[in-house]
Amino acid sequence: MNLRRSLPALLPLVLAASFAAVGTAESGTPKQSPVNVTPGAIRFDPHAPKLDVTYGYSALELKYIRKDAAKSDGCTTRDHEETEEAEVQPGSGHVTVAGTRYDLVQFHFHTPSEHQFGGRNTPLEMHLVHRSAEGKLLVIGVPLVVGTHSVVDDVLAKLAPECGDPVDIEPVNLNRLLPFNHQTLHYTGSLTTAPFTEGVEWYLTGEQHVTAATIARFKGLFTEGNARAVQPLNGRTIVEVPRI
Repeated sequence: MNLRRSLPALLPLVLAASFAAVGTAESGTPKQSPVNVTPGAIRFDPHAPKLDVTYGYSALELKYIRKDAAKSDGCTTRDHEETEEAEVQPGSGHVTVAGTRYDLVQFHFHTPSEHQFGGRNTPLEMHLVHRSAEGKLLVIGVPLVVGTHSVVDDVLAKLAPECGDPVDIEPVNLNRLLPFNHQTLHYTGSLTTAPFTEGVEWYLTGEQHVTAATIARFKGLFTEGNARAVQPLNGRTIVEVPRI
């Protein structure tokens, strides 16, 4: 098992922590997101259910998510909870965990990353939001760093205006949104925007590459950032699980 490429900000401590099964028992409230992933909170559980990802192709509609529509200057200001969100076609992707299916609904972006690794942020973070038939949420968080061109660059090639039409995107291979390394970290948290509902299953992957131009384009729209600050773990552990 090699976490060197999936979670480089925590190496080599993550590797040691995961095999040592360290960390405290999950307890107490609140259980909010995002969090700072620290070596002492990580454990390896051989019985933890795998994250089974089944993605296909989907055309996308990229739209600006507004939070200040009632304000007279809403079209020119940036609320800290606003973002660019790509809606996927129904049935184009889902994940399964312990027999429960969660369908991919949309994915969106934050700058800087909402989750930290060893106290460090990446320039962007992508959240792929899934919902089960019972309405439960599962989110895959993907830290985005400067590197070679990826399908994420295609998604963010033209950003949707706050007060304008969405951007239609030709079908993309949703599998390519995720990094090649299949190691993930799991914990239970919350939405990172109001109403901050808890009970969200979070899976954090290794880094995915995007170009510097894409990062600059997104940061140019959200100059003050659109990320929530990290929240206390409050005794929660983070479990290393494989993605298949």
